[in-house]
Amino acid sequence: MKLVRFGDFGREKPGLIDSDGKVRDLSGVIADLNGETLAPESLKKIAALDPASLPLAPEGARLGACVARPGNFVAVGLNFADHAAETNNPIPEEPVLFNKAPNCIVGPNDDVMIPKGSLKLDWEVEFAFVMGKRARYVEEKDALDYVAGYCICNDVSERHFQIERSGQWMKGKGCETFGPLGPWLVTTDEIPDTSTLAMWLEVNGERVQNGSMKTMIFRIPFLVHYISQFMVLDAGDVITTGTPPGVGLGFKPPRFLKAGDVMRVGIEGLGEQLQTVVPFKL
Repeated sequence: MKLVRFGDFGREKPGLIDSDGKVRDLSGVIADLNGETLAPESLKKIAALDPASLPLAPEGARLGACVARPGNFVAVGLNFADHAAETNNPIPEEPVLFNKAPNCIVGPNDDVMIPKGSLKLDWEVEFAFVMGKRARYVEEKDALDYVAGYCICNDVSERHFQIERSGQWMKGKGCETFGPLGPWLVTTDEIPDTSTLAMWLEVNGERVQNGSMKTMIFRIPFLVHYISQFMVLDAGDVITTGTPPGVGLGFKPPRFLKAGDVMRVGIEGLGEQLQTVVPFKL
């Protein structure tokens, strides 16, 4: 299934994509796409529905983030060998983990806002997964049983905050609008093999990232296992898994985003996002 959330920001309803690509309203079945409703039993109930029995969403409705605000938004850094190389970093021996603020999550086509004091705003197409049930000390062989589905994340980053302001990376990762998710949450049964998916990102029509999950270092089952050794992951939590090469920081000289730039972001099987960069506003 491809699950979505649609409607005005903060008032989204759950939905699914039917065979004609139209959004069907699930709000009569579940309240939202969140921890409880992403559990395996709930997903089975939704999968058993006839989409034609559900009302259509309003034509042209805004798409929100494909999961309601999670408790945790965990990111994995330097998880693609070719991206580590472009940033002159060694391949990590263990996953590099950091947090993004859950309230930085926005819809796939919402504006990305330049934060106050920003000097080096950057892009990162990433494959994200959403937990479907509580995970603690999970064995790698069982890990995918805990995952509800997959989606695109643009891990928007402010490199001056992240690298030059000292301390943790999270400084440059959790500003408002720095977590576009969606358009869809694709359940795991639709993509049984994630190891070779193409990933891309364009800025103003120029393809700057053109990578593949072939170069991912630590894959999804291992990440579920690994992260669950250090924290409890709850249903609805989001983990975004790193980016291929082509980020602005990796260009020579580096290239960063400015107001008016447009990002088009895509992953094979997971759809596309489209964001415009806008100045800071209250």
